[in-house]
Amino acid sequence: MTLLMEKQSQRLKHPAAFVAVAAILLTFAAAAAVPSPLYVVYQQLWGFSAATLTVIFAVYVAALILALLMLGALSDHVGRRPVLAGAVALEAVALLLFVLAGDVTTLIAARIVQGVATGAALSTLGATLIDLNPRHAPGRAGLISGIAPVAGLGVGALGSGVLVEYAPFPTHLIYALLLAGMVLAAIAVALLPETAGRRPGGAASLVPKLGVPARLRADLLALVPIIVASWALGGLYMSLGPSVAADSFGLHDHLVGGLVVTLVCGAGAVTSFLLRRMPTPRVLAIAGAGLAAGGVIGVGGLVVESLALAALGSIVSGVGFGAASLASFGTLARIAAPHERGELMAVALVVSYVAFSLPAVIAGVLAGRIGLHETALGYGGAVAVLGAVALIAQLARQKA
Repeated sequence: MTLLMEKQSQRLKHPAAFVAVAAILLTFAAAAAVPSPLYVVYQQLWGFSAATLTVIFAVYVAALILALLMLGALSDHVGRRPVLAGAVALEAVALLLFVLAGDVTTLIAARIVQGVATGAALSTLGATLIDLNPRHAPGRAGLISGIAPVAGLGVGALGSGVLVEYAPFPTHLIYALLLAGMVLAAIAVALLPETAGRRPGGAASLVPKLGVPARLRADLLALVPIIVASWALGGLYMSLGPSVAADSFGLHDHLVGGLVVTLVCGAGAVTSFLLRRMPTPRVLAIAGAGLAAGGVIGVGGLVVESLALAALGSIVSGVGFGAASLASFGTLARIAAPHERGELMAVALVVSYVAFSLPAVIAGVLAGRIGLHETALGYGGAVAVLGAVALIAQLARQKA
């Protein structure tokens, strides 16, 4: 008993633990975005097609989704810390594979391992944030769960672009820095307090499944249109954004490749913060309007070959992306009971990443057949339509 009390006294206090978990979430999101500006470099080195590029992108998401299905509820049974420790260790393995990558096969292997690590981490980190949420700020966990992934994607893409363009060892340095970040994450996990008690059913939870308690289904289904629209947009920018910038506007600077992603994610992170006190229905309406308008403006920029208009479309789309993330994750944080948090976050993330990956894979196949520019036009138009549908669905729900 005395030894147990000593161990607990050595853990981080809840405020510091909350900050540490938010930082780990940011780091995982940044690591996921880092390969995007590097895809063009890998294409130049190894000569693969846009279709192969989207396969590399897709295997990551497939592995992530499988991990969510199998591991999403595991922390509800065995505790948060063991799952987080495993996720950090796997992410470190993935980063080592990126450093060693000399061909497409190794790159695909790295992305698969990274997908498993990220899937194991995301739902557990989201649930841990809710567990540690300060009592005086009941919406903070939802706010951080909405901002940190979007901000992390932007930081990772921009940082990668800067290092690829201006630093030595473009396909190695960024991963070495992230490895150092994972060492710090491992230390933080070792010091975290355990926020979820053990309960039976851990082995059974590994059977891939999606389940949402009946009382939460209506709330989750109401969020599906905006989740699909926003993450489909993210998939476009993360997989093909830098390549579209190079193909349509002749922008081959790797920093620009990172900025393409950062425009969307940076605008999204700022939007999430600015709208944090706004009622959720209004935030959802802003999300739908931003995604619809941003898609239209972005497509217009591609049609008239206006870089300024395309950039404006990215920013407006980012506003919709950030608002959607804030409203959806904020709602999930509010409605889930402690024993439901891991599984509910996993279900929402599965929906998100299916929308993130499937359209991007289809776009990669089409790009090889009809051209990247034409594919980007069709994809942008589809996102605009999805945003409009999400907006209409939210307005109809508010009137009901």
